[in-house]
Amino acid sequence: MTQEKTGGKIAIYPGSFDPITNGHVDIIKRGSRIFDKVIVLVAYNPRKSYLFNVEERCQLIREIFKDCECIQVDSHDGLLIDYLHNSGARTILRGMRALSDFEYEFQMALMNRRQTKNVETVFLMSGFRWFFTSSNIIKEVASLGGTVRGLVPENVHQKLLEKYPIKNNRR
Repeated sequence: MTQEKTGGKIAIYPGSFDPITNGHVDIIKRGSRIFDKVIVLVAYNPRKSYLFNVEERCQLIREIFKDCECIQVDSHDGLLIDYLHNSGARTILRGMRALSDFEYEFQMALMNRRQTKNVETVFLMSGFRWFFTSSNIIKEVASLGGTVRGLVPENVHQKLLEKYPIKNNRR
């Protein structure tokens, strides 16, 4: 299956999204203005531990984009390249917050390119409001009782409050 046969330009936006942040949401929305379809691909590795299981992460993302027909959510536990081949997509969408992200993202793009020459990686710079946010920082602040309201979608904020008992009044 080729991208032309599927009826449009498809981009895969892979990540663990544990949890999805407003920075991720920004990249997805901006990507949906460039591509006909963006598949948010929730990656999982059985050897890693996550705050949210894969079903919870997918459900949270589906809730956020429930009114966006061009955004689809799926999960995968293998090579990204295999998923791309099966989906008909030829583009990987990635977000970068700062120069510190560049080395890792560049290495991944080159490795994916080495696996198949038919795949391109497109990088979008994070919106300036989200440069400092990451899923790990969000989880750390929430676990210590700090506020993350406004840094994650409201449904994610509510789930974080369920996962981490309130330790103070700053939430």
